[in-house]
Amino acid sequence: MSDPKKFNLDELRLSQDFGGQVGIKKALLTVPVRKPGRQDFVRVHPDPHWRIETAVLQFKDDRETFVVAPAVQPELFGELVPMVLFTAVTRQGVLFLWPVRLPGPDGRHDDWNRSALDAAQIGMSHWVRVASNRHLGAYEVFEATAALPEPEWPVEGFEHIVGLAFKDHFVDSVDHPAVRRLRGDV
Repeated sequence: MSDPKKFNLDELRLSQDFGGQVGIKKALLTVPVRKPGRQDFVRVHPDPHWRIETAVLQFKDDRETFVVAPAVQPELFGELVPMVLFTAVTRQGVLFLWPVRLPGPDGRHDDWNRSALDAAQIGMSHWVRVASNRHLGAYEVFEATAALPEPEWPVEGFEHIVGLAFKDHFVDSVDHPAVRRLRGDV
């Protein structure tokens, strides 16, 4: 019986950059539309071309957000919410669109949405964690104290990211299932 082969285990260990060494590129297939998790440190893309102010239709119970084409917006008066969609990323590299409500036509804003806009602004230059505080009636923003590396942004453009985020959630006609749901047709 022969002796087992001896291996140098240090040579066999995968490096932290295994994907880069073997030429792997992660495909961007899904972009959630959501608020940051209360324990996630996030960054917001600072370029204004990586965010959009638009009208959305939200079904909060189902946690669904639909972007609505301008031609359909008059049909949904009273149901639409003006939002800015920020491109954001977690420390784990999860890309998402962060919807934050804009002030109403009267220019008024509540503390929740004002503090969310402020958090997004701070997140453009610092890693932040955003947590709701019901007693305060607003979000609290915590900046990371460690010197964290800059985020890695995708090479795909913002239009592609929005397309992925809303591929099944774009209301472009009054016959869309989301509109029919509002009318009680489904």
